[in-house]
Amino acid sequence: MSLHIIIDGYNLIRQTPELAELDRLDLELGRDALIERLSAYKRIKPNRITVVFDGTQAQAIGAHQEKRSGISILYSRSGEIADGVIKRLADREKERAVVVSSDRDVAHHAERAGCAVLRSEDFARKMTDAYRYGNGLDASETEEKTGGWTPTTRKKGPSRKLPRKQRKNRLRIDHL
Repeated sequence: MSLHIIIDGYNLIRQTPELAELDRLDLELGRDALIERLSAYKRIKPNRITVVFDGTQAQAIGAHQEKRSGISILYSRSGEIADGVIKRLADREKERAVVVSSDRDVAHHAERAGCAVLRSEDFARKMTDAYRYGNGLDASETEEKTGGWTPTTRKKGPSRKLPRKQRKNRLRIDHL
């Protein structure tokens, strides 16, 4: 089963330090860098990816859509925010989608629609690792920063089984 990853574009850019810096310099630089990193991620994990950006300042009357490097890019209509577009996509895709956003309203709506939700910070880490791997850089540097797994014999206490819906969502997110 192929997953459809729906990304809140500006939210992800602003939650990733390197992209946020480019975004402060020029909005288009941040978007282009995000698309480049997502295409590197897509080469490793061939899931369908849609990035949604706010088009509120756009001069066009309708929504604008394009495709670059296998990534679908959507701009919301003038006067509409990207959150509304993401919510509509989540309602349409249901269990086949993973929504990437740190916006609580978007995350709650996506969960109610049946989508798995991943915070932007967590996906940014996965995307950065894929970008480093695709460009031949050492991914272990990222693991050291994020506190990679260290083996231990310490007991963690009684195990607790998550509810079925959360287990299904966890499986979808683990496939990213």
